[in-house]
Amino acid sequence: MLLHVDNVTKSYPGSAGRPVLRGVSLGLAAGETLALTGESGSGKSTLLHLAGALDDFDSGEITLDGQRLSRLDETARAGLRRTTVALVFQQFNLIPSLSVAQNLAFHARLAGRADARWIGELTRRLGLETLAARYPEQLSGGQQQRVAIGRSLALRPALLLADEPTGNLDEATGDTVLDLMLGLVAETGAALLLVTHSMRIAARLDRRVHLTGGRIA
Repeated sequence: MLLHVDNVTKSYPGSAGRPVLRGVSLGLAAGETLALTGESGSGKSTLLHLAGALDDFDSGEITLDGQRLSRLDETARAGLRRTTVALVFQQFNLIPSLSVAQNLAFHARLAGRADARWIGELTRRLGLETLAARYPEQLSGGQQQRVAIGRSLALRPALLLADEPTGNLDEATGDTVLDLMLGLVAETGAALLLVTHSMRIAARLDRRVHLTGGRIA
């Protein structure tokens, strides 16, 4: 099991003592895709952030690639985020001062895993060859999201976390981006945990977990 979430709870200051997550448990195997669905405020994005070692949980345990997150200091968690986990958000979060080619290679270079052949293949597969010298402000939303997906997969992560990755795109563009992401995830063998409000998108993944009121329904 690549990711194991065991009875995790999480609250935030100012939430009047009401936990955002109330004893959530789930598992994700290497190469598996899982959709997290639920209404706004159900805890989907919180769970995604905890799985990516971006935040602390209150109780329970999360084990990622054999490492118990509660036992790791921030340096060790940053190492996991640099080498094992990659993230794609609704907001594209590209670096505006870097070109498409530089954005694509950025995460992999930080991890010491920049593979020019693989990055070139991603550039071709994502239809970015003619855009490599452009900057994010010169791209459409769909193009920016393709760069964000390429940047994440250039690392060859064990786990890809995606939070509403097509939420800012029209349906046709979103479907194209999702097709590319699912195809590349399958090719690399990465596991995918994807937050979405769309049952249509969730149906494209191997499994679906629905959160309501901080619990798995």
